[in-house]
Amino acid sequence: MRKVRFLLVLMAVLMVGGPLAVEVSPAAADEAPATAAIDIDALRSMVDDLVAGSFGDKMTAVRDLADSGDDRAIPVLEAFLNGALYTRATDGRVVIGERRGRGLLLRDALTLEELEVVPTTAVNRVAINNRLRGMVRTALGSLTLMSPNTERRRQAAHAVFRARSADAEPLLQEALAIETEPSVRRRMERALAAIHLVHGTETEQRVAALEVLGRVSDREVRTLVASVLIQDSDGNPVEADDAVRAAAADALASIDGRLALWGFAVNVFQGVSLGSVLLLAAFGLAITFGVMGVINMAHGEMVMLGAYTTFLVQQAFRMWAPDAFDYSLAVALPAAFLVAGAFGIAIERGIIRFLYGRPLETLLATWGLSLILQQLVRTVFGSSNVEVGNPSWMSGAVEIAGGFALTYNRIWIIVFSLMVFAMLLVVMRHTGFGLRMRAVTQNRQMAASMGIRTGRIDALTFGLGSGVAGLAGVALSQIDNVSPNLGQGYIIDSFMVVVFGGVGNLWGTFVGAFTLGIVNKFIEPYAGAVLAKILVLVAIILFIQKRPRGLFALRGRAVEN
Repeated sequence: MRKVRFLLVLMAVLMVGGPLAVEVSPAAADEAPATAAIDIDALRSMVDDLVAGSFGDKMTAVRDLADSGDDRAIPVLEAFLNGALYTRATDGRVVIGERRGRGLLLRDALTLEELEVVPTTAVNRVAINNRLRGMVRTALGSLTLMSPNTERRRQAAHAVFRARSADAEPLLQEALAIETEPSVRRRMERALAAIHLVHGTETEQRVAALEVLGRVSDREVRTLVASVLIQDSDGNPVEADDAVRAAAADALASIDGRLALWGFAVNVFQGVSLGSVLLLAAFGLAITFGVMGVINMAHGEMVMLGAYTTFLVQQAFRMWAPDAFDYSLAVALPAAFLVAGAFGIAIERGIIRFLYGRPLETLLATWGLSLILQQLVRTVFGSSNVEVGNPSWMSGAVEIAGGFALTYNRIWIIVFSLMVFAMLLVVMRHTGFGLRMRAVTQNRQMAASMGIRTGRIDALTFGLGSGVAGLAGVALSQIDNVSPNLGQGYIIDSFMVVVFGGVGNLWGTFVGAFTLGIVNKFIEPYAGAVLAKILVLVAIILFIQKRPRGLFALRGRAVEN
């Protein structure tokens, strides 16, 4: 109990204490156009008109490119919209610029053939204004609504929704009549309803459009619907039609209700995501603190070593097997476990075993060791962040309603933390090593008298806890900056999880991590990240006063002393 109080006081002190260019992906560059409606020379003439003359001439060129129906016009208009369309100063050739270091990689605007890398002073960006941007979005939607690619049609429908141009309605109606993919149909219906709401003249049509929009959980749709209810400076409604205003109010209430539910669900996901990170960081601490009674302030550096091991493994893949980079984490996981585990065993044999029963000296020794390890990493790798990449299967996100997205890397880390938890349960409950570890936890003297080599168990236990921290470092490298200070951001939270859940109890660590993660995410929007953490710490202190052994009490020398 004295150790837990000392640890809580320690945690409280520590806590209070160049030109714009868009990239053209290689896949997009190599992809052959789906159609070639007109001769390339005629298409190039339209592109030349796009960059020359007045803004009126450019508007005409945009319309001509849209009417051409040629897929080769799509990257030209996308680059124009994103400020990546240039003319080469030497010959006036229209090119697309892609950032390459301090210069630009130039591609032919129509063929996407790589030309050369030039300094930014060697090209002139094609000017665009807000009116042209709206026209380009509409043109892009018109060009891609009939595309055989489902994702391109989905993006086109969204572009038409944002532009809300009446000119796009006929083609949108045509595309909607033949669309079979449900998700794309919903986006097209949303775009059509937005056009009817903005440009419609009949009350029935606009009310029907609001009914369609009211079934959509999206922040952009909410903004559009809310615009119907705005008032002028005198407090009078801008929308004169009472029926339309009433339909807009109903649609807005429906959208807000669903957005609130989706917001709650996303907060839960983010809490579970944070909880999985805390779980990985706290597992090793729960093992060492529970079995050995050691307050290891260098535990965060074991996490940091796992992250740097991941960096080294990925560097090796980049140099010798770049095509196999997606498999780098499969190699980094056992490597990080072995590296961090070896460091843990060395720390226990070299320092910790001489300090058992002396918690203050152990804390100071491990704190000094953490500073030494941080400085060692700074000396070898530098103080700046190192680059750790995401494999392709961990990149991207799952888009859900309400404009929310669940990132793949967070989802995989949740899955990984559950796998590590299951693995540790198996080790603790169904192996000879786990049996000996539990025996030492419950009664060291009796275990020693039964022939168990307690010193060896201590070393292997510390190695296991440090190895699991190394696995946590692999996971954290995918969502956080890898620097010498990486572990310091998680050490206090890890101690809170262990104390709250029950010292040495894996189930307590599991429940404590996810509980604290979810509570944090629901408090942060109102109190801020720092104050939320302080409130959680205060709540844990009050909880420990009523339940000193945490949620799941485990009898053993770590809690009895």
